[in-house]
Amino acid sequence: MHIRQAAVSGMFYPGQAQELDALLRQTLDAVPAQNVGTGFPKAIIVPHAGYIYSGLTAAFAYAAIQSEKISRVVLFGPAHRVAFHGIALPDADVFATPLGNVNLDQPLMQQVLGLPQVMLNRAAHAQEHALEVQLPFLQAVLDEFTLIPLCVGMTDAESVAEVMRALWGGEETLVVVSSDLSHFHPYAEARAMDLKSIDILLATQRGLSHDQACGATAINALQSLTGEMGLRPHLLDYRNSGDTAGDREQVVGYASLAYSEHRSAHGRFGEKR
Repeated sequence: MHIRQAAVSGMFYPGQAQELDALLRQTLDAVPAQNVGTGFPKAIIVPHAGYIYSGLTAAFAYAAIQSEKISRVVLFGPAHRVAFHGIALPDADVFATPLGNVNLDQPLMQQVLGLPQVMLNRAAHAQEHALEVQLPFLQAVLDEFTLIPLCVGMTDAESVAEVMRALWGGEETLVVVSSDLSHFHPYAEARAMDLKSIDILLATQRGLSHDQACGATAINALQSLTGEMGLRPHLLDYRNSGDTAGDREQVVGYASLAYSEHRSAHGRFGEKR
């Protein structure tokens, strides 16, 4: 059995189980109750920075999950460490975090490996944080679940949408897209850029660039499926690193959105603190 060990434990989030669990509980408890009732999210978009920067924004999405329904998570995130063409699955059986092991869904992984854009690539996953930082949150809010982690390299949204559709499943399957928004602009400029990007998402339009969101390819894929799958996005939280733990000279934007059959989209979030 091959275990993909945690690569950014102790850097992006606490490396000790007790400390990590306490931080997750504290962060999830900080989400206002009125922001949780978004219906049953079939898919979510969540950021992937260190928890000190984007953990609260991610918690808004994870607090909205109805854990008793979900037994499988299909996770898409952009490649940061290794350049490659296509979409990479890990050559692994288990992903490990300080909270324990997450089993990978081998039958469904084998199924999508039959698509030409999907391959096994252990190196693409070995140091990738965009997928890993979602796992402790998932472990905190779900009971037993299996995982299909897909690292998105150089490919197009249509290719990702084909994989997403093949793994869509029913109520038992949650689709998670890991992405931050704009990177390294001054606070006011970044905020204006990010709110325009959010408006595009809430209008169920496609066309985000990688300057607007590092996970734009998978986001655009999800956007392309909203009509077909009868989903509408709802903004749960937006802020940037200047609101959390960074300066305001060069910030990174974070948003969490839930895609649900039961609630239509709302306008952009009000002004943040």
